[in-house]
Amino acid sequence: MLNGYKNCRGFNGSAWLLMAILSLFGLQACQDGVSNDPQQETTVTSSTYSGPAARTSDIQGFRVSVWEPLRAQNRCGACHNAGGQAPLFVREDDVNQAYEAVNPFINRSEPDESSLVTKVANGHNCWEASDSACATIIANYIESWVGGGANAGRQIELEAPPENVVGESKVFPDDSSLFASHVHPLLTDYCTECHVEDAAAPQSPYFAAADVETAYAAVKTSIDLDTPSNSRLVQRLIELHNCWDDCPSNAQEMETAINDMASGISPTPVDPDLVVSRALTLPEGTVASGGSRQESDVIALYEFKTGSGNTAYDTSGVDPSINLTLSGDTTWVEGWGLEFRTGKAQGSTSDSRKLSQLIQATGEYTVEAWVVPSNVTQEGPARIISYSAGTDDRNFTLGQTLYNYDFLHRSSTTDGNGEPAHSTSDDDEDLQATEQHVVVTFDPENGRQVYVNGLHTDDLDETAAGNLNDWDDTYALVLGNEASGDRPWAGKVRLLAIHNRALNAAQIQQNFEAGVGEKYFLLFNVSSLLNLPQSYVMIEVSQFDNYSYLFRQPKFISLDESVLPGSIPIQGMRIGINGKEAAIGQAYATLDTTINDSEYTLNGQVLSNIGTTIATEKGSENDQFFLTFERLGEHTNVFIEPEALPPAEPADGEPVSTVGLRTFDEINVTMASLTGVSQTLEAVQTTYTTIKQQLPSAEAINGFLSSHQVAVSQLAIEYCSAMVDDTTLRAGFFPGFDFNVNANDIATATWQSQVVSPLIVNFMGENLTTQPDPAMVESELMSLLTGSVGLARCSGQCAADRTEKATKAACASLLGSAIVLLQ
Repeated sequence: MLNGYKNCRGFNGSAWLLMAILSLFGLQACQDGVSNDPQQETTVTSSTYSGPAARTSDIQGFRVSVWEPLRAQNRCGACHNAGGQAPLFVREDDVNQAYEAVNPFINRSEPDESSLVTKVANGHNCWEASDSACATIIANYIESWVGGGANAGRQIELEAPPENVVGESKVFPDDSSLFASHVHPLLTDYCTECHVEDAAAPQSPYFAAADVETAYAAVKTSIDLDTPSNSRLVQRLIELHNCWDDCPSNAQEMETAINDMASGISPTPVDPDLVVSRALTLPEGTVASGGSRQESDVIALYEFKTGSGNTAYDTSGVDPSINLTLSGDTTWVEGWGLEFRTGKAQGSTSDSRKLSQLIQATGEYTVEAWVVPSNVTQEGPARIISYSAGTDDRNFTLGQTLYNYDFLHRSSTTDGNGEPAHSTSDDDEDLQATEQHVVVTFDPENGRQVYVNGLHTDDLDETAAGNLNDWDDTYALVLGNEASGDRPWAGKVRLLAIHNRALNAAQIQQNFEAGVGEKYFLLFNVSSLLNLPQSYVMIEVSQFDNYSYLFRQPKFISLDESVLPGSIPIQGMRIGINGKEAAIGQAYATLDTTINDSEYTLNGQVLSNIGTTIATEKGSENDQFFLTFERLGEHTNVFIEPEALPPAEPADGEPVSTVGLRTFDEINVTMASLTGVSQTLEAVQTTYTTIKQQLPSAEAINGFLSSHQVAVSQLAIEYCSAMVDDTTLRAGFFPGFDFNVNANDIATATWQSQVVSPLIVNFMGENLTTQPDPAMVESELMSLLTGSVGLARCSGQCAADRTEKATKAACASLLGSAIVLLQ
């Protein structure tokens, strides 16, 4: 057992809390459990226990976390009670005897491997429509019990993985012709009722699309080229999934088609000069998901582990479960998650009522999510998570407006729409189009607060806290949209937890550090290279999305606690996949360090703190990974960078552009020169470092992407903000302009002569014939500033800083244009 690899859930007393609250309200229900009818009232009750008291604290923990929620008649109480079917682990006459009965079926080191869990996962009396959802709920109950409290945890035991030698492997060719000839016809003939985007009930992946390239991209994770019989397409038919005739014959027909396709693909040989580790697939790693999370007061939890179907299950274990129905353009994400484009996932109003009941009982709550916004241009605000009835009525909403998170929340000091909203600062740009841990909390003392990636955003709620007495219990929980369907949000949600307590800063940081998604520790064996027993390079690997894996924090470790490494040089580590080094994502290629006794502990020695992504090829079940090294101990291999391919000759008659893009460093220098702002200014430098990889790296104009323009605009905003905030710089740039005058009171002619004209003169110059007509640019900027809805116009008096903000916007719109982007 290795200290430091912990994975726990907090002590979960929410089931007890729910029962206590419902009894206070005088609510009763039959023991048939949750109803899927949105019109039917769904509540929970429990009979009083009158047997002997729990003899130990461990038995009491079992009683609260496992026995109490599972003894209901719609769970395990109908069979495994006194006089029923053994084991009698929910017998109501004596919890001590129930404890004795359950222990042989509990795996304390890996609760999700407990027989109590795996039995249900394999189809034994699940009370939900998904066996995996029931298994997850029971695993959560057990983790709450054996964890022993909110900050305790179970150890993750690292075990020696299989000894796989890196072997030849078949890889999908870029050309889709083999797929089009052999497999695609079967899919388009028999799978189009579900596996196409425009199906009545579309099911991802869309490998039956009429477009061959679209289908080919989607099917790769369902085909095993090395062992066609293991292909998901074959196995699903064996499982009797939508066969078109006789299932065994159909499965054989599909296997033959895949085999014919695979026969035309030659295996990729392994370079014999490489210094390689042993190889592993993702399932051969040690599960490292969900560690050390604070979940003692969770009342709704979505980990999105099901991965298919039209339902996202609430696995909090707190009845009633608010299971969400998927609709519209909503798809599952590999490695746990949902991706929203224009669709939504919505619970029934009757099941959602528990949120209002349990949150009003405490007067505080937390909405915690791991999200990946698709872009930073969404407005509305676009609804990420909402407990509401439509565009004008809500109890709470977490939304997005451009770079801001918005927290709308009904209380005695806000209106029925949750306004005024509490939003993150425009200048901070806390919301980014990348994976983020966002948490919003409310309590009567601190009001609304927002945390991003474990840190408070320092935005103070200007509205008094108030109370939650007027919350409406007829609203529905919705993800990715409004209940009315007209406020879509584009992005991924990878975890959602709703707590009926306000998490504190330490608990939020704890949950951030626990991470999200399906994660594994892959232990790449290097013992034979070092002559050290049980020696590994361990990397945390997760499926980042449907198209890539995330590798992070490699470390050297030995499972033999008596081993000390001595001094081992390690250089140029690269990630291999399916018999070859990955073409991109080699973030550890520059690694140059020494494994040594002074830095090595029983938890290993960290080699790098950065992460990188590697593209999927065959899917998480079949992709085989390994590591290569330029130097590891006494073994070396000189890495030779592949020669760059010469540019393709332009087609006859194809015009060649006479202009090109400025690259990232040129853009930064140009903006600094034009505004007079130093590149070393902290705010500028931080933004540049963050978006540097999103700026153009090559001059070719045909390499321009929309992401380039977004990054250029971000940097332009930072430079213009810094210039206008510096009273000396702005006085030299806009001579005579008074920034203390209210924006509404500044004449149009003044804006033109003292703001727009200096911008054009300083940024464009006056004699460049290839630039746009300055008069046209002036007209656009004046429209931006003083048009009917211009930045310098307000209803009534503008805010004190409106003049500065309008000037910054005009500056950024010109500085972030092709004037700077083009050479």
